[in-house]
Amino acid sequence: MALGLLGLKVGMTQVYDEAGKIAPVTVLQVGPCPVLQVRNQERDGYDAVQIGFLDKARRKASRAERGHVSAALESRRRQARAKAGVQLPPKADCEPQRHIREFRLDQPGDFQVGALLKAADVFKDVASVDVTGTSKGRGTTGAMKRHNFHGLGASHGVKKHHRSPGSVGSHASNRGSGRPKRGKRMAGRYGAERVTIRNLRVVRIDIENNLILIEGAVPGPNGGLISIRPTNKKK
Repeated sequence: MALGLLGLKVGMTQVYDEAGKIAPVTVLQVGPCPVLQVRNQERDGYDAVQIGFLDKARRKASRAERGHVSAALESRRRQARAKAGVQLPPKADCEPQRHIREFRLDQPGDFQVGALLKAADVFKDVASVDVTGTSKGRGTTGAMKRHNFHGLGASHGVKKHHRSPGSVGSHASNRGSGRPKRGKRMAGRYGAERVTIRNLRVVRIDIENNLILIEGAVPGPNGGLISIRPTNKKK
C-alpha cells in the first residue's frame, strides 16, 4: 500500500492533450497535507503515516484536537510521562485539522512530523490512481432507480403498477409463508456510501494550485472530501 493524500472534488471539465485528443476530466484539489504522526513497527506494530487536511479554527477545536497537533498544550498526563522519562512523540506544530486520515505503508518511509505533503511530491511519476469518496445521498428510492430494474409492462390494459419491483416472496423455494430471501433487492436508502473508483488515469498536475486532473468521474458532489492514492490495480 502506498501513501495517499486528502483533497476536495472541484468539478468536471474537458482538456486537450498534445495530440489534440479530448479527455473528460475531474479536477481535484489535493493537499497540502501536514504529517501529524508517523507509525512504525517498533512502537505501533505497523507502518503508516497520519495526515491532516484543511485548517480548523482553534476556537472551534476541542482541547484534544489542539493537543494532537501542538506541543505547547500542557496537561497532567504529559507532565507525568515526561517526569517518568517516557519519550513523547513529536507534534506537527500546526493548526488543528478538519479531516485526519491514516495511510498504511508496505514499508517504512522517510517522513518527518510537521512536513507538508503536496500533490506534485506524491504523484509526480504516478500514471493511475484510486479515488475514494462518499457518493451522493438520494434518500429512499424505488427498485428502478436503486437497482436499475426495467419495471413492469406499461401497455394498454396493464394495471398501473409500472414501477413495481415485481414478485417479492418465494413460495417455490419451500420457505413456509413465502417471506423474501435474504439479500432481495428492494426499495430503500440509496447513495451516501463509501465508493472507490480504481485505476483512473492522471492527465495533468497543476503544481502551483495543487490540482490534479483525473480522466473519468469521481464519487461525491462538488466540494466533497476525497482521498487519492496510487492505484494497486496494476503495476
